[in-house]
Amino acid sequence: MRTDGRQPDEKRPVKIDIDFVRTAYGSCLIATGNTRVICTASVEETVPPFLKGQGKGWITAEYAMLPASTGERKKRDGIKKDGRSVEIQRLIGRALRQAVDLEKLGERTITLDCDVLEADGGTRTASITGAMVALTCAADRLVREKKLLVSPVIHQVAAVSAGIMEDVPCLDLCYQEDSRAQVDMNFVMNEKGEFIELQGTGEGRAFTGNELETLMSYGAKGIRELMDAQREALGKRAEQISPKPLLLAATGNEHKLRELREMFRDFYTIAPMTDAGFFGPIDENASTFAGNAAIKAEAVCEATGLPAIADDSGLEVDALDGEPGVHSARYAGEHGNDEANNDLLLSRLEGKTDRSAAFRCALALKLPGKETLIAEGKCPGTILYERRGTGGFGYDPLFLYEPMGKTYAEMNEAEKNGISHRARAAEKMREIMAAL
Repeated sequence: MRTDGRQPDEKRPVKIDIDFVRTAYGSCLIATGNTRVICTASVEETVPPFLKGQGKGWITAEYAMLPASTGERKKRDGIKKDGRSVEIQRLIGRALRQAVDLEKLGERTITLDCDVLEADGGTRTASITGAMVALTCAADRLVREKKLLVSPVIHQVAAVSAGIMEDVPCLDLCYQEDSRAQVDMNFVMNEKGEFIELQGTGEGRAFTGNELETLMSYGAKGIRELMDAQREALGKRAEQISPKPLLLAATGNEHKLRELREMFRDFYTIAPMTDAGFFGPIDENASTFAGNAAIKAEAVCEATGLPAIADDSGLEVDALDGEPGVHSARYAGEHGNDEANNDLLLSRLEGKTDRSAAFRCALALKLPGKETLIAEGKCPGTILYERRGTGGFGYDPLFLYEPMGKTYAEMNEAEKNGISHRARAAEKMREIMAAL
């Protein structure tokens, strides 16, 4: 029977409270059983001298046990830390550097501070698990503040201890168990089940291959459970771990940007071109939607060196010989004046009984060094005599999609994204993306 009644392969209860330190870039308080550690992430817009000018960032860590963290008061670390603290903070830094693409981080340093409030075994593994959460929170803030286009966190990392007591392999030892363990091990792993660090010592006796296999199985199980706890604590911020590749949207239209993000969320992280410092203008001088989409995607890709996607779409009315067509956004002269465009469309359709029309969309995907790829979609409809609905943009209040009996402006986002011209073009583009 274990000290606290757990089964051999059962870890201690874990609780992670994020944003524990308000002034930190990222932080959490992690509790594994009675071990409690404050983990914070601080960001500096500089790197150590050996990295200057290389376009890479750095992840480092510091670890300390506070004076009352153990039964007897522990002296504070001075200028010279004790050997154990130095060993552990190096381990934390090594482990978390495996979680980050240092080139995507850019020339900045993230320091992970792990301060043990209460030590009951497994402080180093709890520190690594908590530091991963603080690091992810810091990455999320860097993205939100537009200091980074996409999160540099490419792997999820967690750590757990294991050992052999009285010839029985056990997971996640508390201090009483650890102090009398025959074998002591620490596992650091990523979300793929790959080992980042594996520390094992036969302190009381040697151990067999079969015992090692059992300990490794217990460690992998414990780390999977810890990663679930990390993601649960992070909530939406967990999306910053292993984000999809970045794709710039060649548009300044917030409505289009939101729709593109929804349609391609399983393939790319969509960011507006302005986040990469591109503001245009782009001369859309083609006579087709596909031509204009290609012009925009190629311009953004060439200027930024990043993959880009562009949409060019508009309304074609049969009774007006396809007007407004590629001039849809500037039909009345001023680009983006929806009210004026709708008024002009209604005036030109006065007296006409044929109200058939179609929205068309062309999507262009430009990857550096590759040919531009095009996908097109069309949605048929009818132009009403007066506006209906308050949602959407452009000609949406006048465009009736008859199978649903609603205008685009009367549909919710999910309805529109299920049937629209942009949705149909996006479906074809997703098929193209899947084959890349």
